[in-house]
Amino acid sequence: MKGIILAGGAGSRLYPLTRVASKQLQPVYDKPMVYYPLTTLIENGVRELCLISTPQDIPRFQQLLGDGRRMGLEIDYREQAKPEGIAQAFLIAESFIGKDPVTLILGDNLFSGGDTIQKAFDEFTTGAAIFGYHVHDPERYGIVEIGLDGKAISIEEKPKKPKSDYAVPGLYIYDNQVVGITKALQPSPRGELEITDVNQAYLTQGQLKVYKFGRGFAWLDAGTSSSLSDSSAYVRTIEQRQGIKIGCPEEAAFKRRFIDVHQLEELVREMPRCEYSEYLSGVVQEARGK
Repeated sequence: MKGIILAGGAGSRLYPLTRVASKQLQPVYDKPMVYYPLTTLIENGVRELCLISTPQDIPRFQQLLGDGRRMGLEIDYREQAKPEGIAQAFLIAESFIGKDPVTLILGDNLFSGGDTIQKAFDEFTTGAAIFGYHVHDPERYGIVEIGLDGKAISIEEKPKKPKSDYAVPGLYIYDNQVVGITKALQPSPRGELEITDVNQAYLTQGQLKVYKFGRGFAWLDAGTSSSLSDSSAYVRTIEQRQGIKIGCPEEAAFKRRFIDVHQLEELVREMPRCEYSEYLSGVVQEARGK
């Protein structure tokens, strides 16, 4: 399974913060925003990654993440010169995807809790898989109507009369048909290749499965000033109460055995002394039985 992190866009909803750095490089409590979707993919076994961003921001992501090898990853970088919809990512990353299935995660989405995502990855064979998150204001989101068999019945973007209360978060899993499906799409009235249209194509084929997130699961879209603040508050609360880190790619890579304890220890040595490095030092000590 290949993985794409879409970290482009104009970042207009976070202006003037984005005059300084890309939206996905803004801090969410104690880490850059991109650490959270990156960790989600690592936790679910994805180690070949393509990060898509603007030409001016890619050097900053490269400075932060490098080629990924230090965490047992392979990170490719692709430019999105002009944002033309989420589904555009499959065209930009076509040669990266090759003949493999692919998962796409939005760079401003945070996921925390439960095993629903892992179940979706473990069970995936063909078709497409998306997720459903119960919301109180469904008219603001892409909404999926779910049948008793777990397959989608309908999917609509910001419907005036929603058929369900389940929003579709920014994490999607597709087989290799997705590139061809995207190539056949027509831009929407706003001039974009819509991810909803990709999902609709799989739905028409009867191949769109939906996994519902249950109670206790958190999905946060940190793309606005208020939601960025809310996301930081959530991460801070969980980390301080439970003594764990959310969105820590080094720890995720170690738990997935992409790196061993010696490699993790070397990563810690290269970090300045801070709360983040002290936490990872604790992970090393625990692994060594100290």
